[in-house]
Amino acid sequence: MSVGGTPRRIDSEGKVTGVTEYPADRIPPDALVAKVVFTNQAHARLTSLDVRAAEVTPGVVAVFTAPDVPVNVYGLTLPDQPVFVGTSHTGRTDVPCDVSRWEADHLALVVAETAHAADQAAAAIVATWEPLPVLGDIDEAMAPGAPLLHPENGLGHNVYTTYNIRKGDMAAGWAAAAAVVEATYEVPYQEHAYLQPEAGMAYIDDHGRVTVEIAGQWTHEDREQIAHALDLPEDEIRVIYPAIGGAFGGREDTSLQIVLALAAWRLHQRGEHRPVGCVWSREESIVGHHKRHRGRIQARWGADAEGRITAVESEAWLDAGGYNYTSNKVLGNLHLGQGGPYEVPNAQVTSHAVYTNAVPGGAFRGFGGPQSAYVAECQMNKLAEALGLDPVEIRRRNVLRDGSIGITQTPMPDGVTIAQVVEACAAAASTPPPASPSEPFTPFATLGPAAGDLRRGRGFACAFKNVGFSFGFPERCEAEIVLHGAVGDDAPHGADLFHAGADVGQGAHTVFTQMAAEALGLPIERVHGHFSDTAITGDSGSASASRLTWMAGNAILGAAEEADKAWRNGDRPAVGKFRYVPPPTEALDPETGVCTPNFSYGYVAQAVELTVDTGTGHIRVDRVVSTHDVGRAINPDLVVAQIEGGVVQAHGYVLSEDLQVRDARIQTPRLSTYLIPGIGDGPTVIEPLILELADPIGPWGARGMAEMPMMTYAPAVVAALHDATGVWFDAFPLTPSRVLARLNESGRP
Repeated sequence: MSVGGTPRRIDSEGKVTGVTEYPADRIPPDALVAKVVFTNQAHARLTSLDVRAAEVTPGVVAVFTAPDVPVNVYGLTLPDQPVFVGTSHTGRTDVPCDVSRWEADHLALVVAETAHAADQAAAAIVATWEPLPVLGDIDEAMAPGAPLLHPENGLGHNVYTTYNIRKGDMAAGWAAAAAVVEATYEVPYQEHAYLQPEAGMAYIDDHGRVTVEIAGQWTHEDREQIAHALDLPEDEIRVIYPAIGGAFGGREDTSLQIVLALAAWRLHQRGEHRPVGCVWSREESIVGHHKRHRGRIQARWGADAEGRITAVESEAWLDAGGYNYTSNKVLGNLHLGQGGPYEVPNAQVTSHAVYTNAVPGGAFRGFGGPQSAYVAECQMNKLAEALGLDPVEIRRRNVLRDGSIGITQTPMPDGVTIAQVVEACAAAASTPPPASPSEPFTPFATLGPAAGDLRRGRGFACAFKNVGFSFGFPERCEAEIVLHGAVGDDAPHGADLFHAGADVGQGAHTVFTQMAAEALGLPIERVHGHFSDTAITGDSGSASASRLTWMAGNAILGAAEEADKAWRNGDRPAVGKFRYVPPPTEALDPETGVCTPNFSYGYVAQAVELTVDTGTGHIRVDRVVSTHDVGRAINPDLVVAQIEGGVVQAHGYVLSEDLQVRDARIQTPRLSTYLIPGIGDGPTVIEPLILELADPIGPWGARGMAEMPMMTYAPAVVAALHDATGVWFDAFPLTPSRVLARLNESGRP
């Protein structure tokens, strides 16, 4: 059987041998070279732009600016961003396009014979700017008299999206509380730092389609945005994803898609038919794409003497940066998660997205969930301490269960397993680890810790995370299966699977093939996949929201059934197409938040053990027990890989990754100053614990789980650090200097 097995990944040989082609590898030697010119202005109005010197630079083929774009505006969930900032533009847009609201806004695209010529031409562009006040953070953006970054929205302020939850009787909740804990939490940026910086090429294919080969997360959405900006029918645009070197939400929004398509299209009109390619440097990548949102959350929670939550009051602000990207959707997840995976009888939650001139926030593994889980789980651990309860016990008394009414006042989807996940994690954490740290903790190789400076601590946290798109966003996934055989054959001898879902390194295409083989009763080697090409694959939706296995599996099951019907009707080949649509969700009521937000959830709990050197502030995470209900592990090896990779990525978020932004400009645009974990920097022991408690409507019972390891790591580490030192940390990353300063400030040894 294919489902539940661990066949070799279908892309493994190519990646190991180096044969696999990523977008940069696909650019042919004769391709023209494109260079994106950033505005380098956090907030300024363009008063003049002269590209004549650039256009006559030797080797330059063309320079494209705002007037070249038919519809000079785009945006994944809100069209608020110009393709190019310019003094004038053609086409239709309601967004003022003469203002740079972010240092990486695009000013021009230079196309040349060589990279050197493109660089010279970019340097020859002369732009004159009228400086505008820079709103570097949410405080400056919300200050009285702050300039409006998007006056076109008519709101009169920079807080452009607000969600509410109003449930129960807050006065009664506070009156019933035996303990109340209150804190203000700061959550930081995080850079995606995927292996492959942005790269791609565009050309006109043999059918006259504007074709873009690039790394992304949703081919059909990329196609839609390109078609919109170029004012072309979607069937005249083709998007292909070669191998993708990581994404984590960082490729959810477009980067080079539109400008490369524009260049190939306009050059073709001028009789130039060579492909146009572009490869960003790591610095361009870090400066030029969105980040995990930074933000602030003020939280006040109450619980009765038995430890049961009586009231949750919370207000959150996310720094959206200069443009929305997916901030309005990330805000929804942050909003929903501020009550944790708990029964909350009385709640008042308000959440805001705020425009600033800083780097935009957008999709990143967990999609607002890690920020809200940090707050909710720190609050729960503080309540446990205030009431003298064990952190696991207080969760037992509060977690959601089947039939529970969620914080949005509608029933949870069937299959709530957070209680089982908590119990399994606690039990595993209570047993000795399979391996102990073999080396003494010595932050500096030549200087051991002072006597008494090493402290050990343990922490616990749990969470839930939606599987699939939320709050009424249209959700769907298409698959096509073609069965092959001769007339008279009892069974097909092979099958082709067509699916657009993006494999961003997680092994999705292997899993799709496994599920198709299982559904068809064929050996996996007889199923041939064709993936991520809008010319031949239907709309799969995005590789995000922990949805792809769940949605693709249901679509593949439907396509297999349709193909089987065609086979039994005598069709050769037998074609089955299916569009899966899950149960509907609903948008938040603007006043109360009442809605059915999601159709499925995944559940996670983590226990962390660490050692801290109180003399230097260095932390070593000794052990992580990461427990997940995955419903059904379609490929257990890939599930373990996702858990381990997610824990290490979360480890960097919490302990070392420190994106510095000053006056709305990134100060750490290189991996030498933005420190992702190296091979020796992660937790000493990671223990993945997989539960298979079926999702009632998941394919083979599967749940999504890719984002879950990110959700609870920060609060579990903070709880362990508090256990070791007696000090709470309401902000991170927990770099040694910050830890030491906080310990000194608290007066704790």
